[in-house]
Amino acid sequence: MDKQILEWRVGVRQCLPIVAVMLAWVQPAHAYHPLITDDTGTQGMGGNQVEVGYDHARSEAAEVTSSERSIPLAFTRGLSDNLDVFAGVARQTIPGDGWGNVGVGLKWRFFEDEAAKFSLALRPEILFPVSRAKEAAGIGNGKTSYGLNFILTQETRFGELHFNLAADRSNYADTSAFPDRRNLYRVSIAPVWHVAERWKAALDLGVQTNPDRAKKPRMGYVEPGLVYSPSEDLDLSFGLVRDVMDGSASTTSATFGLTWRFR
Repeated sequence: MDKQILEWRVGVRQCLPIVAVMLAWVQPAHAYHPLITDDTGTQGMGGNQVEVGYDHARSEAAEVTSSERSIPLAFTRGLSDNLDVFAGVARQTIPGDGWGNVGVGLKWRFFEDEAAKFSLALRPEILFPVSRAKEAAGIGNGKTSYGLNFILTQETRFGELHFNLAADRSNYADTSAFPDRRNLYRVSIAPVWHVAERWKAALDLGVQTNPDRAKKPRMGYVEPGLVYSPSEDLDLSFGLVRDVMDGSASTTSATFGLTWRFR
């Protein structure tokens, strides 16, 4: 039994850097599903939004293959026409099985030029810690983490263009098991095309901090995505995220989502 426990711990530690990289992609909920890049849109006074998703990530590095599966859930409430409050959490099933960090935050659209169809927003968020046992199993962070995202949206002839500048602080209870970079930054841009009455297509491109200290500090991602809206208040979405500039490692993440808006 002791030998089995030792082998399990060694296996978990080998996978921790890969899990940390995947956690950089998988948040409690996508802000503008399926994209990583958020938009400045809010729910309006008294508006509500529920998001349910399914994320599956697969990573290969140093002859180690790892997978992660999770079901993110989020609820957003409009406090005013330009201010939302939201809460989200993800149920992870692989590796380990359990609920991850609970995240709460605000989205404040502080500037809008209706004539130019241009707007700016800020999105602060706090992630509450999970237990040390969950952190050791790769299910979230064992210390409170937080982040801030600056968002720009420009409506265009073809649809929309979104730009994000985000900074996150990722804290762990066991720093020896997670010797990763704590300060994570992301710059991303996402054009969204209105290709048909009920269909949108998107391409999300970003550069962000690589949490693995053994690698170059910057890595990137490319994500094509589709959104189908069977009604004005319901979206079905799919995205496929592929990392780039990560050396010999490769990570691909598929995300499916359902978004429902109501009053």
